[in-house]
Amino acid sequence: PLASIKMSEEGASSGDETSDYSGLEDTDDGSDSEASENDLSKDSEAQDSFDNSDVEEFREYDSDNSQSSSNNLKLKNGKTSDLQSHKVAGIKEKSGGLKSRVGLQKNLQKSLLQEEEAKEEVYAEDSSDEEDIRNTVGNIPMKWYDDYEHIGYNLDGYKLLKPVKPDELDKFLNKMENPDFWRTVVDKLTGQNVILSDSDLKLINNIQKGRIPDGEYDMYQPWIDFFTYEVEQMPITSHPPHKRSFIPSLHEKEKVSRMVHAIKMGQMKVGGSKDLKKKEPQFYLLWKDNETAEEMRRIHNHLPAPKQSLPGHAESYNPPPEYLFTDEEQQRWKALAETPWKRKLPFIPQSFSSLRAVPVYENFVRERYERCLDLYICPRKRKMRLTIEAEDLVPKLPKPKDLQPFPTTLSLTYEGHVDLVRTISLDPSGQFMASGSDDGCVKIWEVSTGRCLRTVDLEGVVKSVAWCPNTAISLIAAVADHRCYLINPQVGDKLINNSTDLVLKDAVPSQDYDVPEKIRAIIEWQKADDLAWQKGIRLVLKHFKPLGQVTWHSKGDYFATVVPGGLNRSVLIHQLTKQHSQLPFTRIKGLVQKVLFHPIRPYLFVATQQHVRVYNLVKQELTKKLVTGAKWISSLAIHPAGDNVIVGTYDKRLQWFDLDLSTNPYQVLRHHRQAIRSVAFHKRYPLFASGSDDGSVIVCHGMVYSDLLQNPLIVPVKILKAHKVIEDLGVFDCAFHPHQPWVFSSGADNTIRLYT
Repeated sequence: PLASIKMSEEGASSGDETSDYSGLEDTDDGSDSEASENDLSKDSEAQDSFDNSDVEEFREYDSDNSQSSSNNLKLKNGKTSDLQSHKVAGIKEKSGGLKSRVGLQKNLQKSLLQEEEAKEEVYAEDSSDEEDIRNTVGNIPMKWYDDYEHIGYNLDGYKLLKPVKPDELDKFLNKMENPDFWRTVVDKLTGQNVILSDSDLKLINNIQKGRIPDGEYDMYQPWIDFFTYEVEQMPITSHPPHKRSFIPSLHEKEKVSRMVHAIKMGQMKVGGSKDLKKKEPQFYLLWKDNETAEEMRRIHNHLPAPKQSLPGHAESYNPPPEYLFTDEEQQRWKALAETPWKRKLPFIPQSFSSLRAVPVYENFVRERYERCLDLYICPRKRKMRLTIEAEDLVPKLPKPKDLQPFPTTLSLTYEGHVDLVRTISLDPSGQFMASGSDDGCVKIWEVSTGRCLRTVDLEGVVKSVAWCPNTAISLIAAVADHRCYLINPQVGDKLINNSTDLVLKDAVPSQDYDVPEKIRAIIEWQKADDLAWQKGIRLVLKHFKPLGQVTWHSKGDYFATVVPGGLNRSVLIHQLTKQHSQLPFTRIKGLVQKVLFHPIRPYLFVATQQHVRVYNLVKQELTKKLVTGAKWISSLAIHPAGDNVIVGTYDKRLQWFDLDLSTNPYQVLRHHRQAIRSVAFHKRYPLFASGSDDGSVIVCHGMVYSDLLQNPLIVPVKILKAHKVIEDLGVFDCAFHPHQPWVFSSGADNTIRLYT
């Protein structure tokens, strides 16, 4: 019994491998069922019609089989019951049916895989640009979605939201920790990170190195020669020969007949009749330049003949009517028979109805003969022509808008004078302005409001007014007829006005020297009477002839007056503190028009009709003489730095002189259409202006550089037209505001205008 039990136990233990009801085919079927289960789970969508109930039934029977084998281990007698043998028979039958079904399933899977591989082969060469169908926006720039929260739409029309962008810290950590960071790229269509495969890297590497992108492509495949030297037994094409291949060619027949005819006519030589010429070796230069140099070596300084001018419209057989001569032009042309070179045309233009009606040109032979004479008799001369474009001749100037500020707009009009206003002057603060007119009045204006604060009647034509530049006193010098008036305008600071009156009232003429007789004969200092004192007049300088101008020194102690008809006594210099005068010149060439003091140095500029002389008052000598070339000088102005002078003339020209450069004009401006009567410099801004009888004031930008090697920059920026022209008289005087980029002008229309 123990042996039977052991044998039964051994049989039960080896039942999985060799037993009748589990070791024959069950293990293979079980493994096949598991494989089929895995395959079915992978391709469940493709095999929905397949029934898995048999597999489940096989599992139940397999579990029963394992239970039966375990029960056999418990049997002591080692005998199997009829029921167990019955089950084993049923299991074998069902396992056989299941094996057939599993085989069918495998065949179905193989057919599906073959279909998919066939589809992949069909679409392997598909070059569609839209490979990723998750985003349906198409082939467009994805930067269009930069301002939106989504990146496109899927097939159902829903928005595809952009992935969350990592911050810099996440990028750094990803760079340090992610081993695939170097092969990660961003898909622009979806915004996702894509890791490049090894095949992609090989493709990129091949493209960078200039290789064929596909690494598996073989450039040197064995050549298959379809047409070889070996004679094939069967022809490639079995077409029967054409009929024309057996008939003589007509084309060759014609060619042979032509050759026979050429031989008969001696045009073609055959056989030994040919002249066999020995081919001699031909030597040539390796460098062609040597040959051309040899040819040109014979002709030294070759000058080609001038080309004839091409015919014009006048030489046409039917020229336009304007090219045909009138009777007067024909008579004039015939009158120049003795001097034909003075004629514009060597022939008389004629009109014909057609080209057939044109006769022979009579002068053809003569013109050809004269042309030949010109070619071999007339000497030639090389003429150097400069190819200069017109744009290069025009200086490149900056735009006026880049040179602001400068006055552009009429802001105020000062009305009050009843006759033309000849002169204006501003006080050093720029708050008040004085004007003189032919009505004999000097008016004091407030600049900001245009209000006339005071009027002083001088009983004569006021030719010039000048405000004293000394800010410690308030004084105006005005010229009317024979007298020069020193006026206290009594505007502004009362303390300054009172101190000015005290200085002039208590002033006593200097007794240091005796006044020469020639000075007493031409000028007399007088104190104003009570009536004149009430008007504001403090001192009167009576001259021997009518005055034309008065000007102040920059320090305010000296002032000069001009007597146009005084000859050698035309210029007088006066000192206010000492109340005495002097004649700086004993002899003056020309009629003095204007005088000005140098703003820094002890120089005096004297402008006559055609020249401007610069005198050194300390050394008492002539320093420079500026040659204007003008017929009549009208006005003069000095740059605040003292190195540049502008001169206005009655012949419509404004001349800029650079004293450090030359005595001739550096630049001449011809912008005015009438005579220039006044010019002025601004004390702070690089501006100067000119007033003319055409009623306009032209403002120019005049920049003077501290670098002596750089020339001044002169650019006209604005033309101001506001004055009316009355009896050919326009603007008489112009002056700049001492602090603002404003300009004042006085004209023949009895007004003063302010441009800002």
